[in-house]
Amino acid sequence: MNYTEFVNAVKEKLTQELNGGVRVNVYTTKKNNATERTGLILETPGVNISPTIYLEEFFELYEKGKQMDWIIEDLVELYEEIRQEKSWDYERMLSFEGVKDRIIFRLINTEKNKELLLDVPHKKFLDLSLVFAVLVEADNDGTAVMLIKDLHMRQWKVTKEQLWNAAKENTKRLLPAECFGMNFAVYELLSRSTPGEHDRENLLRRTWHIHEELELPEKDKMYVLSNKLKNYGAACIAYPYILDMLAGVLKENFYVLPSSVHEVIIVPESSQIRQSELERMVREINETQVPEEEILSNHAYFYYAQEGKLQLGREMCIDREENE
Repeated sequence: MNYTEFVNAVKEKLTQELNGGVRVNVYTTKKNNATERTGLILETPGVNISPTIYLEEFFELYEKGKQMDWIIEDLVELYEEIRQEKSWDYERMLSFEGVKDRIIFRLINTEKNKELLLDVPHKKFLDLSLVFAVLVEADNDGTAVMLIKDLHMRQWKVTKEQLWNAAKENTKRLLPAECFGMNFAVYELLSRSTPGEHDRENLLRRTWHIHEELELPEKDKMYVLSNKLKNYGAACIAYPYILDMLAGVLKENFYVLPSSVHEVIIVPESSQIRQSELERMVREINETQVPEEEILSNHAYFYYAQEGKLQLGREMCIDREENE
């Protein structure tokens, strides 16, 4: 059974298992970096927000011998966890006033998304691009967004600058940045952190207490920067003041490694790792560990703390003031 056959088989079985008239349909969409994914969209009667479940991971389990009945049971449980109980007020989408407090930005690769960028407002950021979206829902199970296109700008009668002014305030408010030492980031990923430990270990939270003497653990030579939901959190490098705040904590220049669209790795200059070696590491990770859809860049960036500049190589620079 190939993937297409698997998706159709799952569709039929889920249709039989789900109650309440839930409609299950095959759904194919173009995602980040011009990738396509096929999964199932589950439509609950009377609710206009429908979760999409992509089945690649379930297909891998099936190929490894997991029984179809077990997969269906897992999918039913997943649907119950992520389904929406009420509809989103789509009339809000008809005007800028209705959505302006939910407009955010995401950071994507310019070259890999050049076709997409033909039809969406965007802002250049080094070799990357900031695109705008309406954040419909956001929780620990994921986010629901509507990408803002040129047609929306025309309908709302707004400029790209108005989108940017709204997005730079909303994104940091709705998806606040967090930065942790690599050891704690892995520790938390394994769900071993205790209540209160999360905030205590957040380097950015510590900067709020300007009289607190901050001692960085010597064991941490790298740090993970993302947003609170770990979803498209690499955009944090474009938040006003975030890199400046990090420089204040680290008290030195640092490299920014784009490990995916979801997070970046901060490497202090004192680590004495050459930029060419860091870029080799990024390329190798992208080729072997990051899905094509989640790749952000193969470059290592450098932040000059004194000048407040994030730089690509030695030629292209972006001043922090352009993003404030």
